[in-house]
Amino acid sequence: WDFPDGTLARREVAAYEVSQALGWGLVPTTVLRDGPCGEGMCQQWVAAPPDDAAPELLALVDADEPGPGWKAVGRAAVAEGRTALLVHADDARLRRLAVLDAVINNADRKGGHLLPAADGRLYGIDHGVTFHTDDKLRTLLWGWAGEPLTDEARTALTALYDDLAEGAPLARRLAELLTPAECTATRKRVRSLLDSGVHPVPSGRWPAFPWPPV
Repeated sequence: WDFPDGTLARREVAAYEVSQALGWGLVPTTVLRDGPCGEGMCQQWVAAPPDDAAPELLALVDADEPGPGWKAVGRAAVAEGRTALLVHADDARLRRLAVLDAVINNADRKGGHLLPAADGRLYGIDHGVTFHTDDKLRTLLWGWAGEPLTDEARTALTALYDDLAEGAPLARRLAELLTPAECTATRKRVRSLLDSGVHPVPSGRWPAFPWPPV
């Protein structure tokens, strides 16, 4: 309701373009196409690994602290009067995705939007509600909130900031997909991440978690 009608397909493509500019290839190839109902986006199909080979990325655990290899997100109600700790894997691929979500202001990073591929890569999908000018980050990947960005992330964000300068190829491409205000806000978010040097924390002005979480 809070995103303009008819813009979600272009936001999906913009998320792909930013992912490519970061050099992490976190979003499957995404393009605009004309179809029988008008303009829409098409995205490359990602083949999933066999069930017994798929990595566990999210879990609910009956504990107060996450175990080795996991990051705590928060407590979740699992039954009347009972809660469990929601955790996600302490995985470099997820950490890159958390940075991408902060850049594109992803308002809907659910568990079902994480796609492990048969080749071992990890993709994120469903980026229609992104690039809003207001802070709307909603995600299940808060495990690094307040922690320093990795050197890899700072390097990628520095290059991205330059790529978003007026007249740069990425800036021109995003101008075809987003409003001028949304393009400006995206570059400001990158600058803010570089200036703070840490992963964002929930702002308190917007629900921090998507619903439903999967």
